[in-house]
Amino acid sequence: MIHNAKPGLSVNPFPPPRAQTQGTSMDSKQNTLYVASLAKGLRLLRAFDEGNTELSLGELAQRSGLDKSATQRLANTLHMEGMLDKDPDTRRFRPSHAWLQLAYAYYWSDPLVGQAIPKLIDLAQELGETVNLAEMSGDHIVYVSRLPCKRTYFAATIIGRRLPALSTSAGRAILSTYPEQERNAAIDNWPIKVFTPGTTTDRAEIRRSVEEAVHDGFAISTGQMILNEIGVASPIIGHDGRAHAAVQCSVSAHTWSREKIEQHILPALQDTANAISPSFQPYRSGGLGASDPA
Repeated sequence: MIHNAKPGLSVNPFPPPRAQTQGTSMDSKQNTLYVASLAKGLRLLRAFDEGNTELSLGELAQRSGLDKSATQRLANTLHMEGMLDKDPDTRRFRPSHAWLQLAYAYYWSDPLVGQAIPKLIDLAQELGETVNLAEMSGDHIVYVSRLPCKRTYFAATIIGRRLPALSTSAGRAILSTYPEQERNAAIDNWPIKVFTPGTTTDRAEIRRSVEEAVHDGFAISTGQMILNEIGVASPIIGHDGRAHAAVQCSVSAHTWSREKIEQHILPALQDTANAISPSFQPYRSGGLGASDPA
């Protein structure tokens, strides 16, 4: 169940197009730098997610909202350009290895990952538990680095997973550093997706959790993504005084209590986040606007 999302649609793993987040300045009719055909191709790529790994032309058209003729041309162009693989028997499409090449380029371009990895490795070895690095992406968080422990299941090891920020300890920790007005607006309007019977959908309860994080300097959540899993996160503060990322640790509620977490995990977690913070200058990505120089 998804709150504040259109019925029948899954939460897409990609951030929304900037045309949806930056108003009419990105409208193709008003911005001469906007290439509508390229945007349609990207809409096609956004049709793939963890629940839709192989798609037919009809499914691509349905999920992208494009007509079948445009879908056929775009899908085959992306196949010829190496962005999509095509099964010769079923004629279904799936992401190609080229996506990994793009991810590889992203990691070289993100200064936080390189700065954080050595410290995250030390933390994971010290705790013997799963350690993640999460960055804010709109109203979601994205795991950009994951160091799993031996008990971690496969899905929790994959980088790039995008989750609603309000439903994660990392998202709440990051949000706790926002100005009060911005923080409240996010809690009132950001989407919530139910993953388990324990996922919190009451926004008043989420607000209390975030305000606790404001006071404590860290966030703890239980059973939000996985039953009997506790997530604890500490924000990585940038030079602008707010967090754009967080260090997060996942542990089992069967073996860890909040008291034990605060005693044995939290100090090392906060030390790691604080050690990363002084060198962290977030890169604020963005497209060229109509008045921007080329």
